[in-house]
Amino acid sequence: MNTTSLNFKKVLVLIAIGTLGGVIALGLNQMFSEKETSKNFSLHQNAKFTLAEKMSDAPIAFDFVSVSEIATPAVVHIKTLVKSVSSGPSMSPFEDFFGPGFRFPDQGGAPQQASGSGVVINSDGYIVTNNHVVDNADKVEVVLDDKRTYVAEVLGFDPETDLALLKIEEADLPFLNLGNSDELNIGEWVVAVGNPFNLTSTVTAGIVSAKGRNINLLRQRGGEYAIENFIQTDAAVNPGNSGGALVNTKGELVGINTAIASKTGSYSGYSFAIPINLAKKIISDLKDYGEVKRAILGVRIQDITQELADEKGLDSLNGVYIPAVSEGGSADQAGIKNGDVILKINNDFVNKSSELQEQISKYHPGDKISVLVLRDNKKKTIEATLLSKDGSNKIVNEVKREEKKILGAEIENISRDERLSLKIRNGVKIVKLGDGQLKTKGIPEGFVITHIDKTPIYSTSDAEKAFDQKDGAVLIEGVTSEGNKEAYAIRLEK
Repeated sequence: MNTTSLNFKKVLVLIAIGTLGGVIALGLNQMFSEKETSKNFSLHQNAKFTLAEKMSDAPIAFDFVSVSEIATPAVVHIKTLVKSVSSGPSMSPFEDFFGPGFRFPDQGGAPQQASGSGVVINSDGYIVTNNHVVDNADKVEVVLDDKRTYVAEVLGFDPETDLALLKIEEADLPFLNLGNSDELNIGEWVVAVGNPFNLTSTVTAGIVSAKGRNINLLRQRGGEYAIENFIQTDAAVNPGNSGGALVNTKGELVGINTAIASKTGSYSGYSFAIPINLAKKIISDLKDYGEVKRAILGVRIQDITQELADEKGLDSLNGVYIPAVSEGGSADQAGIKNGDVILKINNDFVNKSSELQEQISKYHPGDKISVLVLRDNKKKTIEATLLSKDGSNKIVNEVKREEKKILGAEIENISRDERLSLKIRNGVKIVKLGDGQLKTKGIPEGFVITHIDKTPIYSTSDAEKAFDQKDGAVLIEGVTSEGNKEAYAIRLEK
């Protein structure tokens, strides 16, 4: 074999050895790589599988279009008209007390107009809205989504929950079914429908940001038995949305939009709605009785903080603490004591004062409830019969014709029919004038006092209390027996 042939064979062998080494190395590398990749892929697949399992439990994508189509026709635009207050016999009876040229804000000038929203809850024309939307209105006009317009009757109102019930004479109206606000979850989609800034049929969307919010709004307005357990959302709500609908993903009414958290008066990220479960009983009472038949447990209540739990020796932060029990009230008669912690009302747990208030608000005077309390860190079930604020265990339909003599005049409570006839929301009537400041000032018999220094008067006790607390100039507003608004100023001296 010649040298050239030998060298050529050596080159081929070297190439073959190099190729084989490369194949072996590549094969080993691929083998280990596949094992590692398989390991990583398996982890990745498990992670995806776990996420897929979670996603399978998530709500189906929210169809805003369908919900809007259901809700929009059932939300109405409410326009109110408040006439200017007559100044009485002289141009300004307030000048003697507040200085020359004084005019009360409502006195003189054009009638005041305002607007809000409402929700049709029955095909026969029953509409729920906020109390403050129709407060002191002489005329309430309802404009449907299809632009039909009606004058509405205010059947009743409740300042303690800021709800009012209206009625228009129409049938076969689109309406919203009432949902279950207790079933709302934090993070759940909701839609707000209303008429902000007179922009009719406006739809906004957001999520439930929180539940059971107490923002001390109604108590600031003077509500002695104010109940606040608001649904907080980030759906955009502005002035004019008040009384409008908060709707869930099924197109059910779950709340009445009521307030916004804002320093400017416009939407700043949060809004608040009255839960429909709280509103159901209020609406029913307003429809049946024209007023709310409110049950009272007769306790002071306090949220449990860590500091309170440490101070009182409580083992947990659950429930609502009772620092005091009203003597002779429902709780007192049932055996609930100072220092008890209420855990449940019937089958519903309560962990906030607002939740306890909402639960009690669902019942009437005379209803029996089961109260689970914690006393000395031991659970105890107590049966209680709820009473009215007057201490009655019955629903009284007739107005209590309580008469009182104030400033030389005899006054009495008025009935719902009288309120509706005079188109007023509240007041007490002067049935007889004796010698005194009311007669001296020219206030006629039959005059209904609706406000004393801008504070609404609902009963003779309210009027008596208001006058007892006043000294100096006092503004009295009301209507005559013919329904004309009048205002008078008197001076009280003690």
